[in-house]
Amino acid sequence: MPIVPFTALPDSARVWVFASDRAVQGAASDSILAAVDAYLAQWKAHGVPLHCARDWRDERFLAIGVDVTRENASGCSIDGLFRTLQVLERETGVRMLGGGRVFYRVASRTAVASREEFAALIEGGAVTRETPVFDTTLTTAGDWRTKFEQPAGGAWTAALF
Repeated sequence: MPIVPFTALPDSARVWVFASDRAVQGAASDSILAAVDAYLAQWKAHGVPLHCARDWRDERFLAIGVDVTRENASGCSIDGLFRTLQVLERETGVRMLGGGRVFYRVASRTAVASREEFAALIEGGAVTRETPVFDTTLTTAGDWRTKFEQPAGGAWTAALF
């Protein structure tokens, strides 16, 4: 099944968000997205093609979505996606998997810090409740569209203040 535009996925679609440890532009971005597209074009669960899409934002964030009203991704199919991303990490030197990182906006660029570093930025006043943060734990297309970037004081980071 061909990949559909991300906008064609319903708000209830299951989403996985991956975040790069650095901005990825130009040929590197094209290479990563081409490999992801190739995987998604053949992505199946129990032999059934998945109605899926991907979105790329801010030269750093990759969302993969599956319309679960048509077919749900299986554990094996999700493992295959993660294996594909692990290969891409090795090939490109870009870290997209793993947690413990906070992504936030500074002026017009996206920055990343460990949770400890982010807490220190709050303490030092470099990050405020109004600083935009990104929620990479979102699980639906609707949330990706509406809640992905929020002020730190209203997001999951509010507990750090």
